[in-house]
Amino acid sequence: MVYLSNFIINAVIVSALSFLIIFLITPPFIKYLNKKGKTVVDYHKPGKPMIPRPAGPVILIGIVIAEIILYLLILDVKIISLLLTTIIAFFIGYIDDLKTMPGWFKPVALILAAIPIIVLGSHGNYLGLIFDSAFIPLLYIPLILSMISIIGNTINSIDVFNGVASGFIIITMLPLLLSILLFGNTNVFLMGLPLFFGVIAIYHYHKFPSKIFLGDSGTLLLGSMYAAISIAGNSEIIGVIALLPAVMNSFLFLSSVKKIVEHRQVKTRPVLLGDDYRLMASKESRAPATLVRLILAKGPLSEKEIINRIFILGTFSSILSFISIVIQYSIMKGIISL
Repeated sequence: MVYLSNFIINAVIVSALSFLIIFLITPPFIKYLNKKGKTVVDYHKPGKPMIPRPAGPVILIGIVIAEIILYLLILDVKIISLLLTTIIAFFIGYIDDLKTMPGWFKPVALILAAIPIIVLGSHGNYLGLIFDSAFIPLLYIPLILSMISIIGNTINSIDVFNGVASGFIIITMLPLLLSILLFGNTNVFLMGLPLFFGVIAIYHYHKFPSKIFLGDSGTLLLGSMYAAISIAGNSEIIGVIALLPAVMNSFLFLSSVKKIVEHRQVKTRPVLLGDDYRLMASKESRAPATLVRLILAKGPLSEKEIINRIFILGTFSSILSFISIVIQYSIMKGIISL
């Protein structure tokens, strides 16, 4: 009973800290970015308004403070590895926010963000599968190195419209947190709460129409932390299933372009903006394939309509994750036998 009481208190503290810090400091930070001229064009809006960017620093501040307080409360070294991974991913993205780097920079540099998880032993030796688990102590290391890089860049690549990346993380965190609570441990669940509630706070300002853009520092931070939590919580497969639409977007782009490049470096755009500010799929054969281009295959849509469809896809993949959790839990409890 005492443990449950402490667990609830700790959960409330770290959730409230992350949410309130990010929610309260974002408006003055927006004013600061506007004053410094750190803005970019929102090409999908009439008049092409200038939107401040990046939101990465405020997300980092809220999450780091909450995680430090959590560490003082429960003294789990996994929190340190999570913090280091998140901070490294943030600075990699922030470098790209300040100066456009080559396409290989983010995927390769994010490998560094995975090192704290390995060095501090915040991972297991078993890969949790839907119907069983696989003992892969040696293969786990390259899996961690690639997973942080791939998921970090996957969230970065889906951040193409107002609120998509932050909204997508909110949706996909729900099955991930449940999986960690059931198959991981309560400490890692607590570690995931600052991310979940911090993203809810920033989504208020990032949603359509955006008052601030996440920037690479924001998206790489969110994606890498999501990956780190899934690794520490023995819920890698559940996390990947929830992210399937974003993973598919990255796969389509890479398979059509056949090399690692920044989206802004692609000469033939996958979608075009009409005079009525509705988007349509490009008919150019050289245009890369993307999730948005597939969504627009049946005809033009507004930015808001595309955003809603991406969220529907995220909800569907998260439902698949929930189903996978139910199957896994039923097998574990002997309700279903193989």
